[in-house]
Amino acid sequence: MKRFNLIMKAGAVVVILVAIKLLVVDRLGLDVIGSSPVITAIVAGVIFTIAIIFSGVLTDYKESEKIPGELAAAIKSIYRDTGALKKLDEALYNEMRRHILELLETLTENFRANRWRLREIDLKIKKVDEDINAAFEKGLIPPLIVKMRNDLAAIDRLIYRVEIIMETDFIPAAYHISIIAIFSVLAILLFSKMTPAYQGAVLFGAVSFVLISLMMLINDMDNPFEYGKNSAADVDLKILFTLKSCLEEK
Repeated sequence: MKRFNLIMKAGAVVVILVAIKLLVVDRLGLDVIGSSPVITAIVAGVIFTIAIIFSGVLTDYKESEKIPGELAAAIKSIYRDTGALKKLDEALYNEMRRHILELLETLTENFRANRWRLREIDLKIKKVDEDINAAFEKGLIPPLIVKMRNDLAAIDRLIYRVEIIMETDFIPAAYHISIIAIFSVLAILLFSKMTPAYQGAVLFGAVSFVLISLMMLINDMDNPFEYGKNSAADVDLKILFTLKSCLEEK
């Protein structure tokens, strides 16, 4: 049902607009704009502009889809590598695994709460970093230390990427221009003379639905980590939410 939320919202707006055109504009004779090839050109131009913005947002969204899996893989890798510490120092082994699980829990809590407290996450990463230093001092072999450091660097890079995606809007000016253009086109079509009236209403509804639904989708995709907000374009975070139980079972 969640995947149809955006369609239902756009459909509800279109129904209202079509009703206004049929029951108010057409009946009161307010359709004073005559048919013209210029109107067709304006509609095509607005759709083309929105398509360009959509392609830019889609690129970031496709990258965002990879982040949960890459985060889970890096965390699982560094957690698994701590097994080599058990014979060297069991206390450090237990402490490092606890810190990794705390980092994972902090990440999932932030995602669930639709926030991103970078300072809080950095503190958890710092603890794991200190554990790696302690493991080196205890005599853990250098290749494994290097691998752990690479995994931690990958986690750090992905965390900052999430920060940028969640906190940065896609070119606000482009949004404003698109919204103004959409309202302008809808206003022109609303007051355009279309005969017969019901055929015109269908065409008006179809164009309105395309423009409104695309703009809603772009706005939704701009932050793909909006967990639990009835969003139609959320990134699947299930792999991170179930990772902790999988690690603890092992």
